[in-house]
Amino acid sequence: MTSPPPCRFCGAPLTHTFLDLGRQPLANSNLTREQLDAGTEQAWPLHARVCERCFLVQVDDAVPAEAIFDAEYAYFSSFSASWVEHARRYAVAMAERFGLGPDSLVVEVASNDGYLLQHFVAMDIPVLGVEPTANTAEAARGRGVRTEVVFFNAQTAPELAARYGRADLMAANNVLAHVPRIGEFAAGFRHMLKDEGVLTFEFPHLLNLIEQVQFDTIYHEHFSYLSLLAVEQVLRANGLRPFDVELLPTHGGSLRLFVCHLGSGHEETDALRALRAREAAAGLDRIETYGGFTPRVEAVRDSFRAFLAKAKADGKRIAAYGAAAKGNTFLNYCGATADDIVAAFDANPAKQDRFMPGSHIPVLAPDAVREVRPDFVLILPWNLKDEIMGQLGYIREWGGRFVTASPETRILP
Repeated sequence: MTSPPPCRFCGAPLTHTFLDLGRQPLANSNLTREQLDAGTEQAWPLHARVCERCFLVQVDDAVPAEAIFDAEYAYFSSFSASWVEHARRYAVAMAERFGLGPDSLVVEVASNDGYLLQHFVAMDIPVLGVEPTANTAEAARGRGVRTEVVFFNAQTAPELAARYGRADLMAANNVLAHVPRIGEFAAGFRHMLKDEGVLTFEFPHLLNLIEQVQFDTIYHEHFSYLSLLAVEQVLRANGLRPFDVELLPTHGGSLRLFVCHLGSGHEETDALRALRAREAAAGLDRIETYGGFTPRVEAVRDSFRAFLAKAKADGKRIAAYGAAAKGNTFLNYCGATADDIVAAFDANPAKQDRFMPGSHIPVLAPDAVREVRPDFVLILPWNLKDEIMGQLGYIREWGGRFVTASPETRILP
């Protein structure tokens, strides 16, 4: 019998399962026709566990980060108009709140295609993007965003600080969950942040994942699933502390955590204290809270399978919109394939004319919706439901309906 893996933060043995999703392919690795025909697609265990000491929820270390965030990484933030607008509002608010100007430096870690930093550039505020994937970094440079292609951590941060200076504001949106060595990653910010500088993290809140059964946000490139309780321990162990928090609607419910050096003068807010109390009331500091998640996930799967079976029996054509990573986790856990879903539509050219991992559903450009004329369009990135329904409202011309599957399968009016 193999011993349980250690917690990637505190090292305690991980003896408690949060959710086991079986073997799954990489959620963002869409297949070419040649790869599909070769039949060489790989799958790895996707098993989420919770640490009974620090309560960090995490998936097993099954896949090296370099195999996920490579030169062919397919996620470009700018393909979501609502996400770019979210970034613009952030830039305006931070510049105003912290008095940023031409003498400041804003650094974003995991800056992707420049979707956020471009807004600071437009305000004549100097920026630096730090991004490990070369193709998205090239897109950022095309937007005038100075970008270094490197993984950010305790080793690379001092080198970046020596080259570019320390930052007044650092942003790390939806990346804290993506790093396998979370403590080493957090330690890097201590080296690059000015003494009174501010760091903001955005990440989906574990409490929402549990309460709303958002299990499809679990996939290999999300190494951790984060609560304030766990993140605060990671930060304090690395010389940092949160001082404020905002609750965001993004990604099904996220936190924007404002962070500073331990010795900084930033005062802790009532909002942060209230969130601590809310997590405690929900039992996130008790191991038994995490034990009842699997049956709830199985109920979501069974609801979707029943919808598929009825739709097929009625001769209906089902398509999906958004070849999103969360959608791949969902479809593969439910056992859906191209026999069930005729196509998925996605605005990202890097995903088009490929096949979704595991399910092998063909990915087409959004223009193909009118040719396919599906009876149902399953919205896989449910966090963008309103945006997608607005873009594809014309499916009602032929009686098409929208469907969401989280936290239960619903045919939308």
